[in-house]
Amino acid sequence: MIEWKEEITIKTNIETVWELFSDKNIKKIMPKVEEHTLIEGKEWEVGAKHQQKYREGKRVETYIVETLVYEDHEDKKVKTTSFVLGKAFEITLTFTLVKLDETHTKFIYEGQNKGVNFVGRAMLKLGSQESNNKVVQEFLQKVEQEALESVH
Repeated sequence: MIEWKEEITIKTNIETVWELFSDKNIKKIMPKVEEHTLIEGKEWEVGAKHQQKYREGKRVETYIVETLVYEDHEDKKVKTTSFVLGKAFEITLTFTLVKLDETHTKFIYEGQNKGVNFVGRAMLKLGSQESNNKVVQEFLQKVEQEALESVH
């Protein structure tokens, strides 16, 4: 199993950053997601399910993303989602935003990727923590970049 928890401070208000995690903006921060369609519940509810299509090179994976946690408070916002990728990996992601002040938001990105079968577990052992860290850092930077661009 691979786990991570990283954070950055983004120089904009919490609502601007939170807006990036809405259905209509998800492709801005996750450019490899080609389709993100609500199929059950409401976008802002625990239990909401989305069908997602994700492109990795020439392959497109389709899977169901379930919202496990959804909190939208003035000074703290949390969204946790979970999905199984390629029948091999169960991935859980948590996006936490904390209002530091009117122009600064702490963004905490944490998650885990665990193999659900022998193939998934073996592939995770072969993959490097270093390459996973790179993907995590790239995502943090992408969210920051989009948040700052949407202000201007």
